[in-house]
Amino acid sequence: MDSPESDHTWTVAEAKARLSEVLRLAEEEGPQRIGKRKSFVVVPAETWERHVPPRKPLGQWLVENMPRGVNLEIPHDRSSRREIPFTDEEDD
Repeated sequence: MDSPESDHTWTVAEAKARLSEVLRLAEEEGPQRIGKRKSFVVVPAETWERHVPPRKPLGQWLVENMPRGVNLEIPHDRSSRREIPFTDEEDD
């Protein structure tokens, strides 16, 4: 790609053969587009991180999004009637 404004799109074969160049140009000139039918864009990580909000740890997200004000019925019988696969018969 000659400049960020150019309409050049790397073919997948070109991008595979010249990955180092694709990465270098993404860092120096900006996003590099790969593929015509199914298109992808390569951008440097710092560019991506500036535009995408950081993800919260799963535990924090679960606590923050826990249903509140909903009375969930908890079954009293905790024994399972389902067969548990991959257990030894001897363990019963």
